[in-house]
Amino acid sequence: MNKRFTSTILCIIIILFTMTTYTCAEGDLDIKAKSAILMDYHTGEVIYEKNSYDRLPPASISKIMTLLLGMEALEMGKINLTDQVRISAHAARMGGSQLWLEEGEVQSVEDLFKAICLRSANDASVALAEHIAGSEMAFVKMMNDRAKELGMDNSNFVNASGLPHEDQYVSAYDVAKMSQELLKHKKIHDWLTIYMDEMKVGKKKDKVQSLVNTNRLVKDYEGTTGIKTGSTSEAGFCLSASAKRGNLQLIAVVMGSETSKIRFEESIRLLDYGFANYDSIPIGRMGEVVGKVLVQKGDQEYIEVILERDSYILTPKGKGGSMAKEIILPEFVESPIDKGTEIGYLVVSLDGKEVDKIKLVSKSNVDRASFKGMLKRVMKNLLINK
Repeated sequence: MNKRFTSTILCIIIILFTMTTYTCAEGDLDIKAKSAILMDYHTGEVIYEKNSYDRLPPASISKIMTLLLGMEALEMGKINLTDQVRISAHAARMGGSQLWLEEGEVQSVEDLFKAICLRSANDASVALAEHIAGSEMAFVKMMNDRAKELGMDNSNFVNASGLPHEDQYVSAYDVAKMSQELLKHKKIHDWLTIYMDEMKVGKKKDKVQSLVNTNRLVKDYEGTTGIKTGSTSEAGFCLSASAKRGNLQLIAVVMGSETSKIRFEESIRLLDYGFANYDSIPIGRMGEVVGKVLVQKGDQEYIEVILERDSYILTPKGKGGSMAKEIILPEFVESPIDKGTEIGYLVVSLDGKEVDKIKLVSKSNVDRASFKGMLKRVMKNLLINK
């Protein structure tokens, strides 16, 4: 068993030996925004940053957290896309960017998501928040709790819309972190990448509101996958932009730009820099079988182990180095075993330095073997070893 894994590891080292190493680079891109960051989506590695931990007014990019909590509630089954949401007086009173929803009208959860992603509608944001948590204030607590879980140490949310408040702030790094988390949800891409749509509003659904994506990179920049704009007089012009080309997916955040034009130009400059200078190498995909382990007293002799998540390595183009994978597994495990149980882990190293560690989990359940099954296996082994 151990010999088999050693052989596998050596083959991988030979195959990947000429691939490049990761070096975190900072370039002078002449970014004039108050704060900015360029982050690799897969690894969370920071490629470029400027004042990325400064606490700044978020404007509507705080809706990224609203969308994230919405997607998590959707995937947990707490809400459904077809849910009909009654618009409260509180939601209908929101100022700023809005759909002019009327108190008492009904909208589906799916249309609320779409309105937040495209129109950045404050009334839709509050309506979704109330549907998920019962009230906007209860939802705000969820926002701050989730921020803590994500390590967003320089963020505080006061509302679900991003409307100005002296106690509401985020950092560019934190925006990138919650953007990274949001992009893990496949369904959100259906709305983030729409450029134009429309929506019927009002109690009688007799009015049509045009929905034009506030993120013009959706139509102007190759590979754009999102995410969200924001602007107020306090925050200036902000943008969290994401784009994917090949295996490389990047998140660029700019905050406090003087004009809308500048925020898009500087986001493009950041993304261009990343795509020109970096590659992303896939190490393994979630669910990929990487080995098997002997099971003692189980209803099957071996259990397959799989990667718990995807693994990628960010590498600067044109620089050589060595990469190695090491599979760490026990000689055997005891039954019973539940699907998804941690069995071991895969260690990825670049030039001898550990850069990633991925859990290896059981692909399936293994129950304890019956007496008859155990006896049958013993007899089989005796015959083989004669």
